[in-house]
Amino acid sequence: MKKALYIGLGGISFVLGTLGLSLPLIPTVPLYMLTSFLWLRSSEKLYGKFIASTYYQKYVQELIIEKKMTNKGLVRLFLMIFIVFLIPGILVNNLAMRISLVIVYVLHLIFLTLYFKKKEKKQVTVGVEKN
Repeated sequence: MKKALYIGLGGISFVLGTLGLSLPLIPTVPLYMLTSFLWLRSSEKLYGKFIASTYYQKYVQELIIEKKMTNKGLVRLFLMIFIVFLIPGILVNNLAMRISLVIVYVLHLIFLTLYFKKKEKKQVTVGVEKN
């Protein structure tokens, strides 16, 4: 029973994550990570097929595990976050909320840039020999 529940929930999270590839408000990466977790717990066959898929490789393996993102991808990410934050900023007339949205957006800019550029700095320093 538990195995079937995990397979079913994994299937739902996979479908929603795949829809998120074309619908900007559905988060693909967290749903794919949930799919990975659920299928790991239920079916080695499904898990193996999923982690070998191009979707998993592109959206989870490269972004989360290897921390690879192009500058173009980073700009697209920040633009999408900006649009998502802009919608309530326009619709709700509350100065405190607008200020908090700006602060959270700036923090996203800073920390996501550091997160994705951190590996590049490490690779540069690894090649330097110490005397």
